[in-house]
Amino acid sequence: MKRTKIKDLLQTPPEGQTVLVQGWVRTFRNNQFIALNDGSVIHNLQVVLELNAFPEETLKRITTGACLSVTGTLIPSPAKGQAVEVKASTVEILGDCDAEKFPLQPKRHSLEFLREIAHLRSRTNTFGAVMRVRHAMAFAVHKFFNDRGFFYIHTPIITGSDAEGAGAMFRVSTLDPNNPPKDEQGHINYKEDFFGRETNLTVSGQLEVETYAMALSDTYTFGPTFRAENSNTTRHLAEFWMIEPEMAFYDINDNMQLAQDFLQYLMKYALENCSEDLQFLDKRAAEEEAAKPQDQRSELGLVDRLKFVVENEFQRLTYTEAIDILRNSNPNKKKKFQYLIDQWGVDLQSEHERYLVEKHFKKPVILYNYPAAIKAFYMRQNEDGKTVAAMDVLFPGIGEIIGGSQREERLDRLSRRIQELNLPEKDLWWYLELRKFGSAPHSGFGLGFERLIQFVTGMTNIRDVIPFPRFPGNAEF
Repeated sequence: MKRTKIKDLLQTPPEGQTVLVQGWVRTFRNNQFIALNDGSVIHNLQVVLELNAFPEETLKRITTGACLSVTGTLIPSPAKGQAVEVKASTVEILGDCDAEKFPLQPKRHSLEFLREIAHLRSRTNTFGAVMRVRHAMAFAVHKFFNDRGFFYIHTPIITGSDAEGAGAMFRVSTLDPNNPPKDEQGHINYKEDFFGRETNLTVSGQLEVETYAMALSDTYTFGPTFRAENSNTTRHLAEFWMIEPEMAFYDINDNMQLAQDFLQYLMKYALENCSEDLQFLDKRAAEEEAAKPQDQRSELGLVDRLKFVVENEFQRLTYTEAIDILRNSNPNKKKKFQYLIDQWGVDLQSEHERYLVEKHFKKPVILYNYPAAIKAFYMRQNEDGKTVAAMDVLFPGIGEIIGGSQREERLDRLSRRIQELNLPEKDLWWYLELRKFGSAPHSGFGLGFERLIQFVTGMTNIRDVIPFPRFPGNAEF
């Protein structure tokens, strides 16, 4: 007999049909009522055992965490909150679970504790919901771009270039770390390494996907990226996923519009396709908010935040306009900002970004035309000599969610900028050649996938929205 998923059974009219259901025990009450979950949906299916119909030895093995295969009759449920249940005729134990040793008991566990058992935390309601939402968002990303004629490019994970110019990269090498070959100057001789040169794990696929935008026009990459930053915070991971579209013939305005369309599409998709998980996560987030001091609470619930993005046109303004607003704001005048705004050219912090979104405009915000000094080398230089055609999308609760720009397509300007920043031009020869052979105006942006999942699920720590988090001092599992 073919197994039916619990998600489907809960939506099936009960007509006394025989069904096969398999899953893991969440609870077992009174030797009669099993709450069974197979991960297909946040809700459990109640399996009812007739008293004295099953051997005592079998009943003892039905413990929290055990894996069962149940054949039975689908019937209407008299219990509150569920339309159907299964009256069991056979119960097979597929996998025993020692109740005394199993770390996931039917109680609330702290997220810190669950990170220590990342191989089991997916069996909790919270992580089941988060991972189902993560899947839905990954699918929606590909659907959005595919439906608009974009091409998905697999960019390399091992690279010789540093797209961000930050230098915080993981080295990839097959040399003996205890006895590496040296050159005449006493430096490690990477010519004898596997690739014949220094290589690293990528910090971004942007530069590589730009090469394909110069041939296929509308492209994107969506893959793992790595940062060797010693940032032990709730917002940083050493390994995370990035969505990076690059489009030929797009200027900064086209880029801003695509970013807005993309984010509104994703929020709408989540609301329409993840409603049960979002309801659970919304309630969870509300409980977490209630524990915070009044002045730190978000004004919007989780589902309301998603609707806030979908239903509001994004406010666009320049960095310079934003600085004026922030400088003259009450929190700045009364010195309530942790980082006071006193001059043009400073990098905005999350508190400033959230003020613009949540207090001043009360809608998502796109800032553009940032000071060149605080932005990357590849961003198009504006004619004022001070700013670049960069843009950031700001959201409630988190601040920046997307960063992007029109790229510098002029060879002389790009070369000069690389020299100003003392970047290794020899490693970027191929990137510069794109400006020699049929250069075109083009734009793109980056969206950290885990930052997106944090926003959609309401989880406050980025380590809780990726299956196996990598951060300083931790590469477990």
